[in-house]
Amino acid sequence: MRLSRYFLPTLKEAPSDAQIVSHQLMLRAGLIKQEAAGIYAWLPLGLRVLRKIETIVREEQERAGAVELLMPTLQLADLWRESG
Repeated sequence: MRLSRYFLPTLKEAPSDAQIVSHQLMLRAGLIKQEAAGIYAWLPLGLRVLRKIETIVREEQERAGAVELLMPTLQLADLWRESG
């Protein structure tokens, strides 16, 4: 991987609305970009990290005999109330 080819928009300071440390670090490192309230775009380096984490989780799920599930991004509020 050649970092010179990657789009890496880093920030010197975290945005004031980012309160959680991990959120601040991801924004400052150029892993994600906030598009709107609660909506983020995964930038190239962040997407690479996300995919590596997904691979690790899948391997552990298979080892444990679990099955992967993909749910829609938008869900009914009743589901969240019911499940807590």
